[in-house]
Amino acid sequence: MKFTAWATSDLPELEEGSVYRLENLVTDEYEGRFSVKLNRTTSIEEVDEEIDVPESGGTSEEREIAEIDAPEEWIDLTAKVTQLWEPRSESVGQVGLLGDPTGTTKFTKWAKSDLPELEEGEVYRLSNLVTDEYEGQFSVKLNRTTGIEQVDEEIEVGDDSTTVEGALVDVQRGSGLIKRCPEEDCTRVLQNGRCSEHGEVEGEFDLRVKAVIDDGNEVHETIFDEEATEELAGVTLDEAKEMAMDALDTSVVADEISGKILGSYYRVKGPTFRRYVLANEFERLSEPADAEETLIRARSL
Repeated sequence: MKFTAWATSDLPELEEGSVYRLENLVTDEYEGRFSVKLNRTTSIEEVDEEIDVPESGGTSEEREIAEIDAPEEWIDLTAKVTQLWEPRSESVGQVGLLGDPTGTTKFTKWAKSDLPELEEGEVYRLSNLVTDEYEGQFSVKLNRTTGIEQVDEEIEVGDDSTTVEGALVDVQRGSGLIKRCPEEDCTRVLQNGRCSEHGEVEGEFDLRVKAVIDDGNEVHETIFDEEATEELAGVTLDEAKEMAMDALDTSVVADEISGKILGSYYRVKGPTFRRYVLANEFERLSEPADAEETLIRARSL
């Protein structure tokens, strides 16, 4: 079970591998996952005994990606590394996408896990992965108990993408320059400097666009991540930070991006996550002859 000890609690450091008797913990729950918090009233006593804890937290079982439907389960996967991204945190060794015939899922490999590097385009049998879930999207984590075996076979990765096409008619709140929680295994967007899971934290800057695309019949909410936003709006993360610093206001970044993309037509392709299409690929289109009429109708909706 996860635990958190607040910096303000002024408690002694816990050491990995040691056994403690802990009194006055507070239980917590987030999206069905339980944890405990240590606070200033918590007492900590190290005890000289051994506790037998299963290394993998349980028995893992073979799954396909489409069968991942719950967090904190131990599973085995045979999957292809379809994409690797640049990690945003020093605690992350590798991050990217795994794919099998049933679909794709994000993976994270921690830097401290001391595991070999995965190569894009290669197929691996991965044992002792831990499933995770955030806002309805499932992913897997590689840890120090994970087994990695490269296999000499081809996997045809299933396409779970959606394509939408239309006018970009709105840039939603939460777009532009944002801050995410820097804690390991957390990417939540901070609200007034606070993470809903880890409290007040410093935060790491990120760039995104939450856009609404109207195809003339219905609207599609779409998310562009940092890389896609830089290409979409021609604004890099460093430029966005400078812009905000000069104006002493992060909202100028969203205003700048909105001015560049609102009213333009795009074709966007990517997986669907809750109500959002995640923009893995996109292209700007020529405006149709009745663009003004389409925009007027879209804005009225």
